[in-house]
Amino acid sequence: MLLLDLDGVLVDTRPVMKRAWRQVCEDHGLDVPFGEYERHLGRPFADIMQQLGLADAEPIHQTYSKASTAASHLARQFDGVMEVLHAFAAADWRLGIVTSKPLARATPLLAQLGVPFATVRTPNGIGRGKPAPDPILLALIDLGADPADALYVGDMAVDQEAARRAGVSYVHAGWGYGTPSSPAPVVAESPKDLLRLMDTGPILEGSLV
Repeated sequence: MLLLDLDGVLVDTRPVMKRAWRQVCEDHGLDVPFGEYERHLGRPFADIMQQLGLADAEPIHQTYSKASTAASHLARQFDGVMEVLHAFAAADWRLGIVTSKPLARATPLLAQLGVPFATVRTPNGIGRGKPAPDPILLALIDLGADPADALYVGDMAVDQEAARRAGVSYVHAGWGYGTPSSPAPVVAESPKDLLRLMDTGPILEGSLV
């Protein structure tokens, strides 16, 4: 089973996020560079606000969500993503999404990928967000799967920590937004490198490249 993050792994939403964060700063009188916000990607929005020391997260989130929806046309799939997902689906791998993006904004992006996802876990459900293992474990429960039979592909250190705490093998998307933490994980340099997982399976050593 292959579980994947969304932002920074399947879809490049950085232009969307930058525009939305600029709107937040303008509307709420904040002087927080986008780079500071970006450092905490992978966590639920309220957790990011806490990391940044910003109170009144809900009105900020409302502004961010509205601006993100308006700028959603700026999102682009990473090169090769659709072909890779279709290849896994054709090989009878079950695919799932574990993301910190709210369901309302994730659903249109996932629909464009054109493959069936057996489970989609977002902050809209129960449990804590990443780096807690909850969303990955809940995805495994959805599919009746054992952690030993699953892989999680993410691009932030919180993704790596969540996978470790869930007992799931982790592959770092080298084309994404963040850098991995120690111990160094397996790194895929492009979406097409993930196709090698079909041969290696969940037990991984070294690099895919």
